[in-house]
Amino acid sequence: MSEIKKIRTVCRNCHGGCGVIAHVKDGKVIKVEGDPESPISYGSLCSKGLSITQLAYHPDRILYPMKKVNGKWERISWDDALSTIADKFNQVIDKYGPESIVVGQGTGRDYESHLYRFANLLGTPNVLTAGHMCYVSRVASTLITCGNLPICDYRGDPKCIVMWGCNPQWSNPDEYKGVDFWQAYKKGAKLICIDPRKGFLAKRADLWLQIRPGTDAALAMGFHHVILEEELYDKDFVENYIHGWDGFTERVKGYDLERVQEITWVDKDLIRKAARMYAVTKPACIHWGVPTEQTNNCADCTRIMTGLMAVTGNLDAPGGNVLYVNPPTRTVSEFARHKDLSKEARAKRLGGDQFKLGARVAFINPKSAWDAILTEKPYPLKAGLLCGTNPVITRANAREAYEALKKLEFLVVLDFFMTPTAELADIFLPSGTWLEQNHVADNWKRHGFILARQKCVEVGECWQDHKIFMELGKKMGQEWWDTVEDALDYLLEPAGLDWETFKKKGYLQGEMVYYKYKERGFSTPTGKVELYSTALEKWGYDPLPKYTEIPESPVSRPELTEKFPYILNAGFRTPTFFHSANRMIPWLREIRPDPIVEIHPETARKKGIQQGDWVYIESPRGRVKERAKLNDGIDPMVVVAEHGWWYPEIKDPGHGWDISNINILMDNAYETLDPAIGSTNLRVCLCDIYPCGDE
Repeated sequence: MSEIKKIRTVCRNCHGGCGVIAHVKDGKVIKVEGDPESPISYGSLCSKGLSITQLAYHPDRILYPMKKVNGKWERISWDDALSTIADKFNQVIDKYGPESIVVGQGTGRDYESHLYRFANLLGTPNVLTAGHMCYVSRVASTLITCGNLPICDYRGDPKCIVMWGCNPQWSNPDEYKGVDFWQAYKKGAKLICIDPRKGFLAKRADLWLQIRPGTDAALAMGFHHVILEEELYDKDFVENYIHGWDGFTERVKGYDLERVQEITWVDKDLIRKAARMYAVTKPACIHWGVPTEQTNNCADCTRIMTGLMAVTGNLDAPGGNVLYVNPPTRTVSEFARHKDLSKEARAKRLGGDQFKLGARVAFINPKSAWDAILTEKPYPLKAGLLCGTNPVITRANAREAYEALKKLEFLVVLDFFMTPTAELADIFLPSGTWLEQNHVADNWKRHGFILARQKCVEVGECWQDHKIFMELGKKMGQEWWDTVEDALDYLLEPAGLDWETFKKKGYLQGEMVYYKYKERGFSTPTGKVELYSTALEKWGYDPLPKYTEIPESPVSRPELTEKFPYILNAGFRTPTFFHSANRMIPWLREIRPDPIVEIHPETARKKGIQQGDWVYIESPRGRVKERAKLNDGIDPMVVVAEHGWWYPEIKDPGHGWDISNINILMDNAYETLDPAIGSTNLRVCLCDIYPCGDE
């Protein structure tokens, strides 16, 4: 019998980082299991990670470079593919300038450092990421507030946890694993759950605040109002480490609990009880999710919530929200050579003048990209490279995204499968899964760890994304290393390690120090937590945070409510899918065969909808259909729908992208975006819901 080899590696089927032991036989991974020696997942592994073999060896996976010829895909060599791309990109650069090439990524496969290095050396400032409304927007907003991203210190034994718009057991987002939270909760921590929907955690919470979707910033200001009014704040911290306290407290006084109750639909007495519980139960932490970012309140909400951590003395305190110390490796920014992008190129970044906070962290809003393609203003985008992203499904106003990408003169897509976005490309480059790569994983996160992701197998002619960027860059005359592993040696050099040594160690952890601000202050212009932001003031924005009403709600657009009487809360997470990924994986699709929209039984009776019916969800921008599920744990005025749906089993080029794609319903007009960061209001709009009929 052939020997089974066990290889320790690290998952990336979501934001992940969970430790994995891959069982390899005859050059093929036959199964995976959680690694009990993982310092962050302790042997746990979710359904997405466990299904990796069905992804890696799926019969529809594209295993070779492909070129579209007369509307049909043909297999080509890697050299032909890279030469074609280099020639086309150079033609665009010669005629229009490098800024006319857009480089895009999705939620990422830990290739951000390489993608940005390629774009910076190319000379384009136009990098299109999900970061404008997911994670990086949170990082940008906390950088100007307290100098780094505060993370829940679950290992520091918090006594109170505020779970704000997040479900870590299902989504394992960013720095977090559900197991860390669950261990802290099982030790007896109080749990405050803020969610429009009564789900797994809300049912187990000490307090559940059923918030109107999108009004998180107002609720956070209500917490501040209670803390200020009852003097529950840390007086020493406020006196010594807060900039703008007087101005901020004046702003807070405008958010009395009567007003906050009216805005959020949360009872004022419950708000007071929750604010007290958080403020007096020490230590306490706030675990936030992307619903607080995917609105026009993104930056302000992040700043208000960071303020809650600070004024209660829970910032960088054990068991609070801490500023972790990462291992001494080269940062993504240093590797990416952001400083090599010229001042002239940065000045051409699309939307940079409008979204100055977004420009500071080097990304653009999608709307500005679509406009530059469709209208050629302020200048045309002519070519694009998209890696691990499916904007036809994942971006607001999806029909506009589709038309824009279709209009590009030349498009390259790096992915595993022919997605609706990939079908619009001219060149398809087959990416390797996390089983097929060597990388220093999680080096972009702020949880204090880096992890060794070891290559287990090769599948077809697939290359890991890092190698693709390196080899394409070299084709275009850029400075790169000979091999992927040489680049990892450079990344690890400050730690005194090379890749071969690091992969044997498995991980590095930064040496944690709490209360760092007592020695050196905060990494802001004033050295303090800036509730009054000097950066935003300099850029011409309101330096004090506030709540702004959602652009399309019963409050802001009452004239629409006769035709669209319900509030759509989109983006509902499941344990099976990662945004638009995994719809073709048999195990996962068996768990979740159809897209689900949840409605209250009262709403269902009113609209003639039965459990399991296919229903239309309609907004001012279009109509899609999902399958109804009745849930009395949501408000009768609210409809909760899944995102990311397309149908790989539909073999026409569109793969049913416009059947159940909830982002067809979402708006991306400039007036609906966060004014500083450019975050898309991807979560909330007005809608109607009704039966499909005979289907």
